[in-house]
Amino acid sequence: MSTTDAFPSPSRTDVPLPRSASQADFAVSVARRREDVVAGEEIVRHSFASRVIHWTTAVTFFLCLFTGMPIWTPVFGWMSVFFGGLAVCRWLHPLLGVAFSAAMLVMFVHWVREMVLDRSDRGWFGPKLVRYLRYQEVDPDGGKYNGGQKLLFWAVSLASLALLATGIVMWFPEVFPVLLREASILLHDSTFVLFTMAIVVHVYLGTAAEPGTFHSMTRGTVTRSWARMHHPRWYREVTRERTGPG
Repeated sequence: MSTTDAFPSPSRTDVPLPRSASQADFAVSVARRREDVVAGEEIVRHSFASRVIHWTTAVTFFLCLFTGMPIWTPVFGWMSVFFGGLAVCRWLHPLLGVAFSAAMLVMFVHWVREMVLDRSDRGWFGPKLVRYLRYQEVDPDGGKYNGGQKLLFWAVSLASLALLATGIVMWFPEVFPVLLREASILLHDSTFVLFTMAIVVHVYLGTAAEPGTFHSMTRGTVTRSWARMHHPRWYREVTRERTGPG
């Protein structure tokens, strides 16, 4: 379908390009309100709302991280200077934790339907995930989100619940028994370490490892070649084109 055709029927995902708009500006404009549509030579992957939710969650997470690390160990005490000192971090960190939990809840509700694991995702529970991280395999049946991304979604969702629950116990220690407080400290610390490691991998895969991915969370769009390479099934669904041999 040409980008100058009339508006498509509801079954199509192409959006016509106005004569006065450039390809790039048009794609960004479409990405403010829609997803999974072809806009000129780009494909809209994330709407403006999705990107706001993502970045709000990311910002609150890193604020929690940087206010929590000086509390965790004196090694990172220098970080507290940026927030007004250790005493400020002690009362600010729990409040930021509440903000992060709220953002995570909104993100969960926003994406949960797209993160349901199906039969094609079963292989990600094992060697397939390792091969993907080593760039040894691209999932030919990868939808908008592959099995690895879905697993990360569920892992961080559960981790955020653990951080919230244990954080509440640590925030109001006089309400809970000593054993629960000690267990909460251990679980909170170990969860935050694993969570941070997962986010580091997530950031790496979304930037240096897969060029073009970060673009989808800033402008909201990806190129056709990026979609065809990393998420073939999603590309076929959006463009109605075939991929692969045959």
